[in-house]
Amino acid sequence: MHLHLPAKLDPRLYLRPRRRGIASVNAEVRDGIVPAGDGIAQTADHHGGAEPTRNYRTVALIIATAMFMENLDATVLATALPTMARDFAVRAPEMSIALTSYLLALAMFIPASGTMADRFGARRVFRAAIGLFVAGSLACGLAPNLEAMVAARFVQGIGGAMMMPVGRLVLLRSVAKRDMVSAMSWLIMPALIGPIVGPPVGGLIVTYLDWRWIFWLNLPIGIAGIVLVGHFIADVREDHPARFDPAGFLLSGAALGCLLFGFEMASRPGEGGLAATLIAIGAAFGLGYWRHTRRTEHPILDLSLMRVPTFRLSVLGGSLARITQGAQPFLLPLMMQLAFGLSAAQSGAMTVASAIGSFGMKGVARRILKRFGFRNALVVMGLAGTAGYACCGLFGPAWPLPAVFAVLVVSGFLMSFQFTAYNTIAYDEIAKDRMSAATSFYSTFQQLMLSLGICIGATALHVSMLWRGSVNTGFADFRFAFWTVTAISLTAVFVNARFDPKAGEELSGRATG
Repeated sequence: MHLHLPAKLDPRLYLRPRRRGIASVNAEVRDGIVPAGDGIAQTADHHGGAEPTRNYRTVALIIATAMFMENLDATVLATALPTMARDFAVRAPEMSIALTSYLLALAMFIPASGTMADRFGARRVFRAAIGLFVAGSLACGLAPNLEAMVAARFVQGIGGAMMMPVGRLVLLRSVAKRDMVSAMSWLIMPALIGPIVGPPVGGLIVTYLDWRWIFWLNLPIGIAGIVLVGHFIADVREDHPARFDPAGFLLSGAALGCLLFGFEMASRPGEGGLAATLIAIGAAFGLGYWRHTRRTEHPILDLSLMRVPTFRLSVLGGSLARITQGAQPFLLPLMMQLAFGLSAAQSGAMTVASAIGSFGMKGVARRILKRFGFRNALVVMGLAGTAGYACCGLFGPAWPLPAVFAVLVVSGFLMSFQFTAYNTIAYDEIAKDRMSAATSFYSTFQQLMLSLGICIGATALHVSMLWRGSVNTGFADFRFAFWTVTAISLTAVFVNARFDPKAGEELSGRATG
């Protein structure tokens, strides 16, 4: 059945493809990024911008719905891990691999997303990505054991890796310059709601239904998204797409996969030998990829971008800070349920605090950066944010829950500010023709370090339990885990101090010229 509309009302009229020349700030919503609108270079308007893009809100909301589904899924799952562990007959810390496998798929496949969209068309790739995510969700809901869950989560991650960057690419190429700031707001706001409603929704599902409904909820949302994409999203693509780098894709994927699963195995009893072997193999593949990039014109991950000062420092500092950001959604729900003894519903209501703090950051980040500059703000907020999450290690039975909630709100605010700054300053010195490579590189490292944070948090829990000779996870184990990840993230302050004092003055609005 085809819907025929009058020419003036046909939505496709307002979805003409834009030429490349965009500077996409391809940062994850989970970092709390709300890019400064006038600091983003957008697509050029056709016809000199005379014709309005009237349905940009529709395009942005369709893309935001996919991101909402993905963010809701991730935050809901963290609350359900203890219950899933009981059903799968494994220790709760071992469920970290269900989170890691998804993030690993993101890190491996995000670099290929831009090339896939340019070669096969953004609409086709975006629709296929939603379909793959939905298929993975169905498999997750039917998983009989942890191994099947890990495989299904990996499939979900492949779909997610294509949904996020391709969705942003569609928006940036389909919306006129004058509508871009508003379109980005329509895109980001629903996606930010996912981490806020996710924990309480997950807690309610686990407490009153079955954890499998966490994944089955994605089915109607995803199917509706596929239909809407077919009707309202333009099939934008690059006229002359860059050549795909299959050797680089395989080498980088093998390196990332072996390294992350090696660190994951290190958190499991009796798997030390396998962990060391995987890490060694991953390092060898990583060396092979480095040698590959030196003789390839367009590598899938362009390591030469690290020669750009602000990009290099943002990647390094942001990577260290994301160790804590990756571990926190894994450690907090476990602590609330295993140490505080809260139900899944109560745990979800508590862990939403960090997302609320991140959401509250939106209105003040720009003003802080304008007042103090990127370097000073990152140094001070880096210290404060790390100290905030280190306070989680002080939690104990005597802490009133409102005080715990307040600490988490403040910590989420401070940490989210850092990522807003990192995700913006990273592109200050990147030329427009290298923006696509830079966003792929940066997004890959985001997911990689979030995964590593989960691995380090799980390993720290395991080490503490071995040290105490206990099979039950208590406050002392969570204290050690929180302090381990925050100690690593604290070193980001030394990286932040190396930013030029004038770095990002134009982006922050401090430039006077």
